Amino acid sequence: MPIRVVCFDVGETLIDETRHWIEWAAFLGVPAMTLFTAIGVTMERGQSLRRVFEIFKPGMDPGTARKLRAAQGWIYDFTAEDLYPDAIPCLTALRERGYKVLIAGNQPVEAEAALLRLDVPADLIASSAGWGVAKPDPKFFAKVIEAAGEPPESIAYVGDRLDNDVLPSLAAGMKAVFVRRGPWGWMHAEMPEIERAHIRLESLLDLPDRLATL
Repeated sequence: MPIRVVCFDVGETLIDETRHWIEWAAFLGVPAMTLFTAIGVTMERGQSLRRVFEIFKPGMDPGTARKLRAAQGWIYDFTAEDLYPDAIPCLTALRERGYKVLIAGNQPVEAEAALLRLDVPADLIASSAGWGVAKPDPKFFAKVIEAAGEPPESIAYVGDRLDNDVLPSLAAGMKAVFVRRGPWGWMHAEMPEIERAHIRLESLLDLPDRLATL
């Protein structure tokens, strides 16, 4: 069955999260390098990123941290500079070729409006917070299938992680597309199971032509 729908993860797939993490380092009161090292250790241990906040602010979770920053006037947002350079060209090319384009990742609900403000070309923008379920829960991918309105085998899910993107999308019956970038992308590219992805990319610019070969 040909691919009709392409769904994209957000962080480190479409959005470069470097600026966000540098700002979190300032909020947590630690140098950026210290925070990045803690993220790497957390990843290596297979722990949730919630652990990063607990290291520097015991008892604090990401939701509480966002509320504290919001009270200081912070607004969750993306800028055009946060988009990876190949993101908009890829999404535009896919829609021009007739694919339905969805965006759905593990994000706070504010990410939906943030992406809309960037005029990102997509037929649907959703978030884990908005859906009330996060990856890698199978219910998240059931939501993707529901939003796509197509059988899972005609849907490609694009992401930078083996655990949150490739393996659960395969389990849901979708085609898995892996893009090697961001900290998880580079680490997970070394894992043998990444070979299970139907497509492995260095750039999203190659995606439209690669999809046509499936």
